[in-house]
Amino acid sequence: MLKKNSPARHGLNIIIVGCGKVGTTLVQQLCKEGHKITIVDKDPSTVQELTNLYDIMGIIGNGASYSVQIEAGISSADLFIAVTASDELNLLCCTIAKRVGDCSAIARVRTPDYSKEVGYLRDRLGLAMIINPELEAAREAARILYLPTALEVNSFAHGQVEMIKFKIPEGNILDGMTVAHLGRHITNAVLICVVQRGAELHIPGGDFQLAKGDIISFVCPRRMTRSFLECIGVKTKRVSNTMIIGGGKGAYYLGNQLIQMGISVKIIEINRARCEELSTLLPNAIVINGDGTDEELLKEEGIEYAESVVALTGIDEENVLLTLHARQVSNAKVITKLNRISFHDVISQLDLGSVIYPRLITSEAIIAYVRAKTNSKDSNNIETLYHLFDSRVEAIEFRVEEESAVIGVPLSKLPIRKSLLVAFINRNGRIIIPSGNDCIHVGDTVMVVTTHQELMDIRDILR
Repeated sequence: MLKKNSPARHGLNIIIVGCGKVGTTLVQQLCKEGHKITIVDKDPSTVQELTNLYDIMGIIGNGASYSVQIEAGISSADLFIAVTASDELNLLCCTIAKRVGDCSAIARVRTPDYSKEVGYLRDRLGLAMIINPELEAAREAARILYLPTALEVNSFAHGQVEMIKFKIPEGNILDGMTVAHLGRHITNAVLICVVQRGAELHIPGGDFQLAKGDIISFVCPRRMTRSFLECIGVKTKRVSNTMIIGGGKGAYYLGNQLIQMGISVKIIEINRARCEELSTLLPNAIVINGDGTDEELLKEEGIEYAESVVALTGIDEENVLLTLHARQVSNAKVITKLNRISFHDVISQLDLGSVIYPRLITSEAIIAYVRAKTNSKDSNNIETLYHLFDSRVEAIEFRVEEESAVIGVPLSKLPIRKSLLVAFINRNGRIIIPSGNDCIHVGDTVMVVTTHQELMDIRDILR
């Protein structure tokens, strides 16, 4: 035991097993939100480093050990999170935690074999959640390749609503148009939620004037996304082929999804044994055994003519260089996977196209669950949570479960906090892009976009 928590801090008692990149990200965010954290890891130096940086307790040992879990305080824990590098260890840790303590448990599981059995494992082991970061990252990449104009595509309301991020090109009709004019004269089924202009972020009001070069995020019912983009003169045709560089788990998940969408897939992987495995798993893909960082090989395999290139190696620096090279030699839609989430300023200056962070996808899902559990021990009132624009903006989908001051009052008459926007209301499957006259009802799910951090409940939208 290395360091004790401050005793009088509000929040949940959380045990995190595994102090890798995901574990560290969780510690950073959950400490900021006021939870009591205990970390468990076999590596003394990693535990020492985190306990020196944050007000947390550290235990050196095997997270699947009964005695280690007892020492970590499993008997009083509210939540147990296992994010080691081993799927089997994560599942074993959670199984023991559920037997020993009275807490919710979350496991990170990445192996394709287990991904097909997530529902069974979750139910039989009594887990609150099983997270597969590579699968979720692949889903995000597939959504982008289906709509390649977008820099990001996030899904809400069980897939009925999308939040699309894209850059307004020169000569586009949105250049010089106000948000209110867009709603009155083009469509009221779209709501612009965030505008990034240079280094500044705006949650725009109706009088905000858009300009070329702005990076905007808008929400729209999924069935109307393409028609809106076509209406404003933006191409929406999905790619017909993709080149994936790196043949890990993420490449399998993405390749499988793209093939099902009718997109041709070519995977370049340096490990011969893995190539043979991928050829068996994905018989409809072309699998090339070679070094994906070899310019001559990339040229030989047609990178100049590829409609999309996805860099999925395990090394961030390689992915960045591959993406920059693809942009230089082709007109391909590019997607870059990054594991580290530091150096935001540097990354934002590079023309990397769409950037996907599996580590953030994992932490966002867990943080959404933690916030909901903090607010109510018996219900999960946060459906979805995304961090946008380098985590400076949050998009949160709340489930409205009880009467409160926000219910039944027109939005225009609610004292809503500044820099906060109610983006849509989902009422029994009907998506409402709200005007000032719309009201929130019990049973709705409501998406909020805000620069405020740590909203726990729909009532937190009020000043």
